[in-house]
Amino acid sequence: MFTDKQGPIEAYEFGKFVINGEEHYKEGGRKAGAGKDIRITPVGISEWEERKGHMLTPEMITGVFRNDVETLIIGMGAYGGLECPDSVSDYIKANGISEVILEKTPEACRIYNELHRKGKPVALLAHGTC
Repeated sequence: MFTDKQGPIEAYEFGKFVINGEEHYKEGGRKAGAGKDIRITPVGISEWEERKGHMLTPEMITGVFRNDVETLIIGMGAYGGLECPDSVSDYIKANGISEVILEKTPEACRIYNELHRKGKPVALLAHGTC
């Protein structure tokens, strides 16, 4: 679904990310790295465990504030299965992140890589399935 050998996100396919050579997925009882839903901030990669269901709420937007992030990209799933009400985007902006980009996860990965390589202060929350 997405490949970019220059990274840092080198590949994404349904439920699996390869970031800086490390696999992140969760299939059945197996899990590697941060799992199938990821958070990338200037301080590192972690599981986006707060994401539950397919309607985002302010409580699910975690770990991205207080990292000098100007742009938050949200990967809305492989097929765009997540929904993000305007109130959630407003919450993000009210808490200091000036730009919110909502895209299907493959495109979100592409945009993240592009901004990251330009040295922009960017973070990514990405749903790996749906």
